[in-house]
Amino acid sequence: MATLTQYPSWQTLCQHQKQLEPMHMRDMFKENPKRFEQFSLILDDLLLDYSKHRLTKETLDLLFQIAREAKIENWRDRMFSGEKINITEDRAVLHTALRNRSNTPVYVNGKDVMPDVNAVLTQMREFTTKVRDGSWTGYTDKPITDIVNIGIGGSDLGPVMVCDALKPYASPKLNVHFVSNIDGAHLARALEKCDAETTLFIIASKTFTTQETMTNAHSARAWFLSLAEDQAHIAKHFVALSTNSKAVQEFGIDPANMFAFWDWVGGRYSLWSAIGLSIALYVGMDNFEDLLTGGYAMDNHFKTAPLEQNMPVIMALIGIWYNNFFHVDTHAILPYDQGMSRFAAYLQQADMESNGKFICRDGTRVQYKTGPVIWGEAGTNGQHAFYQLIHQGTQIVPADFLMPIHSHYAIGSPKDQHHKILMANFLAQTQALMLGKTRDQARAELEKQGLSGEALEQLLPHKMFEGNRPTTSIMFDKLTPHTLGKLIALYEHKIFVQGIIWDINSYDQWGVEYGKQIAQQILPQLMSDETVSNYDSSTNGLINYAKSHK
Repeated sequence: MATLTQYPSWQTLCQHQKQLEPMHMRDMFKENPKRFEQFSLILDDLLLDYSKHRLTKETLDLLFQIAREAKIENWRDRMFSGEKINITEDRAVLHTALRNRSNTPVYVNGKDVMPDVNAVLTQMREFTTKVRDGSWTGYTDKPITDIVNIGIGGSDLGPVMVCDALKPYASPKLNVHFVSNIDGAHLARALEKCDAETTLFIIASKTFTTQETMTNAHSARAWFLSLAEDQAHIAKHFVALSTNSKAVQEFGIDPANMFAFWDWVGGRYSLWSAIGLSIALYVGMDNFEDLLTGGYAMDNHFKTAPLEQNMPVIMALIGIWYNNFFHVDTHAILPYDQGMSRFAAYLQQADMESNGKFICRDGTRVQYKTGPVIWGEAGTNGQHAFYQLIHQGTQIVPADFLMPIHSHYAIGSPKDQHHKILMANFLAQTQALMLGKTRDQARAELEKQGLSGEALEQLLPHKMFEGNRPTTSIMFDKLTPHTLGKLIALYEHKIFVQGIIWDINSYDQWGVEYGKQIAQQILPQLMSDETVSNYDSSTNGLINYAKSHK
């Protein structure tokens, strides 16, 4: 197979970028009044506006050619069919099966996985209904009031993000807490808010051996037993998301309260599985299934829409355009919805753990840039933090702006005043980043303010904005479970497309494992009194400095 840089379209795009780089988007909009209509897509209530990018129809045609040369449609079908496209772990990649609302058979090793998927969903519904209606009680027969999810990585970031985003749908009788960090402060601060009599712990670890999760789990268990004083009570207050039945039982958890998932579910794609139990408890199983249905709707769009009208494909190709031809290093996620304040952090793992790779599928080193640094913040907070750099910095930062048309919260006078101000900022930022402010415009503003002469000339350069800063706008009616499901799946498939084009395996994470291996070597040395000398001088020095302050 030809490497990416050998594709005919790649060579043509390199030349095309040089021709297009001097062009300004403000001129593109002047020359083409229908640019928005030409470069936008609608799926149900979801609008994708990609007109504020430094591209033309020719750019997109060449990018679609790259997608076809990379056989995106073939790889997509292979993923959905259950083929083991995670080659380094010999696993299928089937998080899509978890939200397969059609129940069409999906086979792994000749077995249809849908009966098992549906069995876990049924188990989740039965359990969450009991907790939410108060029939599941703690050891003093009081109903559960607090859920503590103990997990890390995908067992934490997805559920945290979704629970925060869907808070308007939450049960007023339940509080949800998330503990991931091995730093004891994280667990201690969560437990400060809980009563042992009314707290349910969810231990999320596929193998039930994850160091951070199990250390926190055992400490939570010790806290609970210090108050409940009977190990038999653990069964009413701890459940497991795992496949290790023996370890779960040894912990004291009733195996009937163990919720399974499978090795074809990657951690960062696992919120659709039993890992989403905290979501289902918090917002209810009906809303959790609406989340699945939203993801399924995007799956169908991704599978059936032509590349030229395919939202995930278009977003992926635009990302490649900037990453590989403009050589940008980062990509910002800027949701104008406080409920999505954890969306950027969630996508950091989804994207950077997937596509932060320098090895091709065939084991050779890539000869081009792969995944960008993902970061962001909810608007308008970000405007008062880092937008200065996006507007006037020396780096190009492509950014996704996300905005609901309607809010769950009617605040202000008139009743939607806050939301209208938020939307005005959302609309203003993308326009300002695209248009910029010319010397003549800045001069006219300063003259209107009464400045003239040397004072005006000194201030003038600082008031100019180059513009031509690329943004994608994503609008939707309201942040519902269904819409959130579509948005998450949109980004999942974008990541998949980019990984295929970059010829990397987006579904392993050996970089995560490597650091853990070294930590296991260092831990016993931290416990001893001996001076450490078997690492590099910096690591030796840091370890010995820490040990000198016991």
